[in-house]
Amino acid sequence: MKIEKIDHICFAVKDLEETKRVYREDFGLVPACEYTADSEKIKVSRYYIGEVAVEFMESTAPDGEVAKFIDKRGEGVFLISYKVDDLTKAMDELREKKVDLIDKKPRELFGTRYAFVHHPNKLHGVLTELLEGDFDINK
Repeated sequence: MKIEKIDHICFAVKDLEETKRVYREDFGLVPACEYTADSEKIKVSRYYIGEVAVEFMESTAPDGEVAKFIDKRGEGVFLISYKVDDLTKAMDELREKKVDLIDKKPRELFGTRYAFVHHPNKLHGVLTELLEGDFDINK
């Protein structure tokens, strides 16, 4: 598996509009794009800081993973996403190393394939995502 770069870091927030206001007023940042992913039960604002994206996500449902995370831990770092050269190969390699994956097969959103690693203790409580492809909300 070849990790090419950090693609994005996600923060779970209770109030996306308030978060956007703070980042706009205090740092002069405006989202590069915004989207809702019904399959993940999230509403997201994505910012680019250099090549790395920072996403703030609010749950759209009380049973969503972001809502459960906030209930358990409060707002904060939710996940880190690493771009890999070949997601299927990366998943197979991790399985061979006895690393548990949340996903048995890749998910897809906006032309990007991704999968989550289930290794919370070894990864210090941060959800880890591997993805392949380039994020494009227009796909």
